[in-house]
Amino acid sequence: MKKPRGMALFCCATACSDLEIDIREVASVGDVQVKKLPCRVNAIERKADDVVVLKLQLPANERLQYLAGQYLEFILKDGKHRSYSMANAPHTEGPIELHIRHMPGGAFTDHVFNTMKERDILRFEAPLGTFFLREESNKPIVLLGSGTGFAPLKAIVEHAVFKNLNRPMTLYWGARRKKDLYLLELAEQWARDIPNFEFVPVLSEPDASDAWTGRVGFVHRAVIEDLPDLSAYQVYACGVPVMVESAQRDFTQHHGLPEDEFYADSFTSAADLANAV
Repeated sequence: MKKPRGMALFCCATACSDLEIDIREVASVGDVQVKKLPCRVNAIERKADDVVVLKLQLPANERLQYLAGQYLEFILKDGKHRSYSMANAPHTEGPIELHIRHMPGGAFTDHVFNTMKERDILRFEAPLGTFFLREESNKPIVLLGSGTGFAPLKAIVEHAVFKNLNRPMTLYWGARRKKDLYLLELAEQWARDIPNFEFVPVLSEPDASDAWTGRVGFVHRAVIEDLPDLSAYQVYACGVPVMVESAQRDFTQHHGLPEDEFYADSFTSAADLANAV
């Protein structure tokens, strides 16, 4: 059916001469097809007491097209849905990566942390959401996350690096304790390796065992302290609703950020609410 429609499967083709391939890039939500797909659990990696990185393998003949920052919804056996942002950029080969925080008493996260096994089969719908990097802009970027809101921001950073976008980026990642910054070393590595990239971790309630010498307080307030005039910026915020809503209100009403330059995805799980910063 592909050949009569003028299409080719380049994964199955061998070039016999020089050729030029015109690739259709996904640039907006309207370009992306939403699918319902099965997947197999490839790995369950514990990154903190209450956070795992879950990796999902698609069937061999499937590839999910999505925009960095979008999310998927698991379709559970009882018909309920659970939403998680994809934490790896769409160009990456291999499993889809999710960051899942344990919500004690939550049927799905209890299953993930206590009974889920590698090779288990799940089903999901994706991609969903309008949270993604607007590449047509040249404005510097503020990435603002709390808890596992780091996940889609990770995908955005990876995508920006892949696309060689040279816009200045500053990542503010807030958590209650140092252990809640579950991929701290990765973010610190970005700050060393990526040109025009800065990383500002912020803890709201560090204790003596953290030996914390960094920023303390609410993460969106750290942005305001550093950037009191946000009129020339874009902000991408992801995390608990109280953080996202406070940032949107304060940034747009008091610090000059244009309302249409604030992009957000908020989480509403009880576990993340308990870790609000």
